[in-house]
Amino acid sequence: MAIKLTARQQQILELIRRQIARTGFPPTRAEIARELGFKSANAAEDHLKALARKGAIELTAGASRGIRLLDDDTAQTAAPSVIESASSLINRLLLPVIGRVAAGSPVLATQHIEREIAVEPALFSQTPDYLLKVKGLSMKDAGILDGDLLAVKKTSEARNGQIVVARLGDDVTVKRLEKTGSGITLLPENPDFQPIVVANPEDFALEGIAVGLIRTWQ
Repeated sequence: MAIKLTARQQQILELIRRQIARTGFPPTRAEIARELGFKSANAAEDHLKALARKGAIELTAGASRGIRLLDDDTAQTAAPSVIESASSLINRLLLPVIGRVAAGSPVLATQHIEREIAVEPALFSQTPDYLLKVKGLSMKDAGILDGDLLAVKKTSEARNGQIVVARLGDDVTVKRLEKTGSGITLLPENPDFQPIVVANPEDFALEGIAVGLIRTWQ
């Protein structure tokens, strides 16, 4: 059954879809308000709650980007069932979970793989190559928390504003990419952390872009 939305609700839904397609993550309330000319983020929150009541999205409390699209296809995929069909199991992705990455070694080196898990491809904006176990809270305002599994697509190219997995010297970090004429800066999504200015481009390499997130409750 088609969901009946107001013109404004449809506009917000399309904005969420575009943002996920562009960066892999939904917009914050403040970004929605700024894009659509609302006076405050509270107005965006009211529209998001209306969309959630109509079953178009799902909201995660306490996460500024805690918005998940629930279109008809996604809702059917996510619906619980007692018995999974064989075709559903076959179509799942088997992804390695990467823990702590040793200095100077490839992210997908065997010693970094903690386990493999099967996931639904529909959960992600693009097909990921691996899941990276997040350490720390430098990206908490992007809805990425300590212990989350960040779905990563391997690539050496990324656009401004995308959340990336970057190698800087001997460290691997998750940050938002900012490229300017003067260089590269890796931006946290937490005011308690400082941006990282890449002083030597030879020490910097992109390991991949974030295309989704799995929250594990332990």
